[in-house]
Amino acid sequence: MKIFKGFALLMCMLVLLTGCGSSGAQETTSKEQKMKVALLLSGPANDQGWNATALEGLKAAESKYGLETTYSENVGVADTESAYNDYAARGYDLIIGHGFQFGDPAVRVAQKFPKLHFMATESNSKAENMASYVMSCEQGGYLMGILSGSMSKTGKIGVIGGIEQPSIVKELEAFKLGAKKVNPNIIVYDIYVNSFTDVSAGKDAALSMINKGADVLYHVANQAGTGAIKAAEEKGILACGNSYDQNSIAPNTVMCSTVYNMPTVILTAVDGVKNGTFKGGITHLGMKEKVVDITSYHSFESKIPEATKKLIEDTKKQIIDGSLTVPVIEKSTK
Repeated sequence: MKIFKGFALLMCMLVLLTGCGSSGAQETTSKEQKMKVALLLSGPANDQGWNATALEGLKAAESKYGLETTYSENVGVADTESAYNDYAARGYDLIIGHGFQFGDPAVRVAQKFPKLHFMATESNSKAENMASYVMSCEQGGYLMGILSGSMSKTGKIGVIGGIEQPSIVKELEAFKLGAKKVNPNIIVYDIYVNSFTDVSAGKDAALSMINKGADVLYHVANQAGTGAIKAAEEKGILACGNSYDQNSIAPNTVMCSTVYNMPTVILTAVDGVKNGTFKGGITHLGMKEKVVDITSYHSFESKIPEATKKLIEDTKKQIIDGSLTVPVIEKSTK
């Protein structure tokens, strides 16, 4: 009888141990490891412009997929490669650099980490595991040129660029073309401030244009461009925003802004990594793909002539249906 009881007790212990082992295995395999995504920004994430819209994209991907995400702000050109290296060494599945200058460093690091995925916006670089997503920013810049040229009373307008690189130059040149579409004789001043974060430089550049008679300003300079908007506000002239709805910066000054749907861009890359379809290469995304657009006119709705608004709307439709291609000019013209 004692032997039977001992055997029964032993069997119960084996069942319990087996049960615990089975449950632990199921728990381990059922928990899928979170995908890790890092974002590199050239300026502050709260710049109400270029970098802010990228962070919105990262947060949208995090919300949709439950990702583990992080980001680095104010990554200088000299630090881009080390930033990519750092996140790659820490096993981040996708590392995104937001801006043209991140392209070449991404390719170099991608070669050292073939199982990870790398991306840059506005770049012309590519590798087997590195993709560039180029937004057709020139399309929005062209429309801002039409608006600025139409609203100018002096026949002189200005545009401030950040660093003189292809992704910035193409938008300034498109802005010039848009302005000349409505006024072939218009004078367009342009200055590159060699920074995306120097607000004072942006403001000084804007003031120099205003002093020469410019009465409408645009910028493609990220945070530095907010200085141009403030200069326009102080001097009582008009301005257009870039990358983000910047009307809130100066509601009585900013008529309209170009906007970029970064959640769509980043989700496209994240989807590719998760589904195993991520491919290196260069992908162009514009108004047709609903990645590039312009905002409403806010309080300027009644102040902008109906003919101007119709011209902008018609031009936008032509860009979307392909009957109009805005030229991509990557070298500055004077």
